[in-house]
Amino acid sequence: MTEFYIKQPEIKNPVEIEEASLAAIMNEAKTYSRFNEFTFDQQKVVQRMIHTTTCFDLIINNIEFSANATEKIKNLLKNGATIISDTNMIKSGLSSIYTDNYKNNIVCYVSDTDIKEISQKKGITRTVAAVNKALKELKNTPVIIACGNAPTMLYAAIETLIKDGWDLPNIAFLAMPVGFINVEESKEYSIEFMNKLNVEGIVLKGRYGGSPLIVSCLHSLYKLI
Repeated sequence: MTEFYIKQPEIKNPVEIEEASLAAIMNEAKTYSRFNEFTFDQQKVVQRMIHTTTCFDLIINNIEFSANATEKIKNLLKNGATIISDTNMIKSGLSSIYTDNYKNNIVCYVSDTDIKEISQKKGITRTVAAVNKALKELKNTPVIIACGNAPTMLYAAIETLIKDGWDLPNIAFLAMPVGFINVEESKEYSIEFMNKLNVEGIVLKGRYGGSPLIVSCLHSLYKLI
C-alpha cells in the first residue's frame, strides 16, 4: 500500500486565517500605484473585494468611486435604506447581523410569479420588470441599487429614476454586473448618469463583476460604519 501522510494547514484558527489573508492582500495591493491613491475607506472596500476573488488587477485598476461614495452608502445603510438587488444570491449572501441591525430590507423580485408573467408579456428581462416594480413601490425612499449580474437592471433603473422624477440624493449605485453583452456599456452609462446627475456610487468597469463582489463591497462598508 502506498504511504500517504495526512497533513494539517499551518494556520487553523478562522480569525487568524482572515487576519493573515487581509494582511497579505494589503501588502500586495500597496505595490499597485492606483491602490495608494484610494482613501482609507476605499482601500478597505477594495481589500475585501480582493479577499473574495483573489483578483488584484481586475479590482484595483477597474473600480471607480464617486467623490463621496463610501460616506454616502454608509449613511444610507445606517438610515435603513432598502437594497434593491438583481439576484437572490445577493439577498442570501448579505449577513443578517448587519441588515437586521440597520433595518435594511433587501428586495429582489426576479423570481416572483407576476414578474415572470410581465417579462413574457412585454418581452423584457425579469430583471427589468423586477427593478421597475421595486422602484415604483419605493419612490423617493432611501435606496441602494445593487447590480451584480444583469446589466439590463442598470438601464431600467436609470430610466425609471429619471422618468418618475426621483429625489436622486436618496439613492446610490453599486454597478458590478458580469458578462459579455451590454456589460461594459451599462457600467459606462452608469458612470455618465452618476457624474451628470450627482449620484454617488461604486462601479467596477470592464466585463468582470458578480454578485459576490456586491456582497463583499457591502460587508466592507458595514464594517466601516
